Amino acid sequence: MSGEGRTPPLPAASAMAPASRLAAGSAPEPTEHCLAAEVPVAVVFNGSTAAVMMASPQDLGDFALGFALTEGFITGAGDVESFELIVHDNGVEARFWVPEALAEVHAARRRAMMGPIGCGLCGIDSLDQALRDVPRVGPGVTLDTSEALSATEALRVHQPLHDRTHAIHAAGFLVPGQGLTCAREDVGRHNALDKLIGAVMAGGGDCAGGAIVLTSRVSVELVQKAAMAGCATLIAVSAPSLLAVRTAEAAGLTLVALSRRGAASVFCHPERLR
Repeated sequence: MSGEGRTPPLPAASAMAPASRLAAGSAPEPTEHCLAAEVPVAVVFNGSTAAVMMASPQDLGDFALGFALTEGFITGAGDVESFELIVHDNGVEARFWVPEALAEVHAARRRAMMGPIGCGLCGIDSLDQALRDVPRVGPGVTLDTSEALSATEALRVHQPLHDRTHAIHAAGFLVPGQGLTCAREDVGRHNALDKLIGAVMAGGGDCAGGAIVLTSRVSVELVQKAAMAGCATLIAVSAPSLLAVRTAEAAGLTLVALSRRGAASVFCHPERLR
């Protein structure tokens, strides 16, 4: 699978923008802010567009690979015959070539041609796709409680783009005894997770060998993506939805949420925490 180095430069992940600062009882003052960039990214299989998502313009190879796996277009990196990123004036194409039998999955998992950030189910074609079955996860790993409780705080040091823009989600991969071994950022929480999963795969790793740590709330599609990647433990800083908990329970996935300041709530399958 070819990498991003063979493509023209991608847009910068952030840029300065002018603004006026307002305060009660004071005249407006000129200022500037570092803002996160976002670009349309078309994910294309054998010449057919599967989706166009808005994403932060870095680690797009990881994003495309993770998206392809978590949305069921491929079963692993070995399904990818070739891959390239094509940078256009108005966006980026992530072009996959896969066996034709897999390319036909495109028709079953087709999404709208524009998916707004932060909404992982926008534009799907049926309720069956929204509530799709996910595989039960394997045994996964066992985490010390101290590792689980410190994971979201540890992720903060892996968020340089968020530190500049204050508008970015992150996902990290926690390996028992090693801490966070990988992290990715994006304007969309679903994109950040796809980037992380793609990065673990591209590095020859297995998501079953660790836990996923998120800076966001836990919606059902994040649980679905984690289960599709084979990860058995999900840790998040904010609350899950009721459907996310029910889906995690059915998939055998350990769900730890509201993880802040050394405390957290375990919603299902606590047996992986010691």
